[in-house]
Amino acid sequence: MSAKRLIVCGGNGFLGSRICKYGVSRGWEVTSISRSGEPKWSAVTSSSTPPPWAQKVTWERADILRPATYSPLLKDADFVVHTLGILLEADYKNVLRGQESPLAGLRKAFAPAPASRAGNPLERNVKDDEDIRPPESADQLTYETMNRDSAIMLAKEAASQNASAFAYISAAGGAPVLPSRYIITKREAESTIASEFPRMRGVFIRSPFLYDSSRPITVGMAAMTGAGALFNGATRGVLGGFMGAAGIKPLKVDIVAEAVVEALGDPAVKGPIEVPEIEELANKAWRKNML
Repeated sequence: MSAKRLIVCGGNGFLGSRICKYGVSRGWEVTSISRSGEPKWSAVTSSSTPPPWAQKVTWERADILRPATYSPLLKDADFVVHTLGILLEADYKNVLRGQESPLAGLRKAFAPAPASRAGNPLERNVKDDEDIRPPESADQLTYETMNRDSAIMLAKEAASQNASAFAYISAAGGAPVLPSRYIITKREAESTIASEFPRMRGVFIRSPFLYDSSRPITVGMAAMTGAGALFNGATRGVLGGFMGAAGIKPLKVDIVAEAVVEALGDPAVKGPIEVPEIEELANKAWRKNML
């Protein structure tokens, strides 16, 4: 039996690189697709030296906003994963350059979606050789573009290549510090992928906040999120709707990565995967490795 072929878009990132690692550990043929190719290892691990498993990954470059640049790389893929997304869409570069005030940047980040905001790329009939961004937002990465449209177009390409499963890294919820469009676009991506590509098994990983000691700042933030989760549990979720992901137990990034690979390899797993199920999948994978 030939090895399964796994494609990870955003495979050089914090979570994506670990999904690649666990794919390799299964004996799968793994390809990462990103704009910059192989990771800057000090940014995703505690060392600047590539880990041994990295030699077994094919590090490709492509633009997620232009399907024609990555569609040939999906040929014969069994599993495709989308790990990309943004938390805020304010133009930090203009703020840092002094071309835009910090207040204006925050206003832009929390501005409601205009009534004329374009639909997803399937509704707009975006072609494979076109940039998926609508003209009115071509100069900015929006929630609609990164959290929703890039995933939908990747799923379309994966389905056209007869991939058996597609994993989308969604989110457990929003947060008081994030605009509502963050989680709205995540849920829109889930819904569209599930309805438009029913023959391809959709796995929607509703991830909480992720942390790892290789990124010390995430450990401190996870501690605060963990405190929020304890409070949410003690109050029986009375503020759960307000707190969103800030009131949900954070997880170590490796747990989510291992769960993604386990979910892809199990034909029975599909649909939204919440935090308890993520932990269960990771534990199942761990038990397999112990045998």
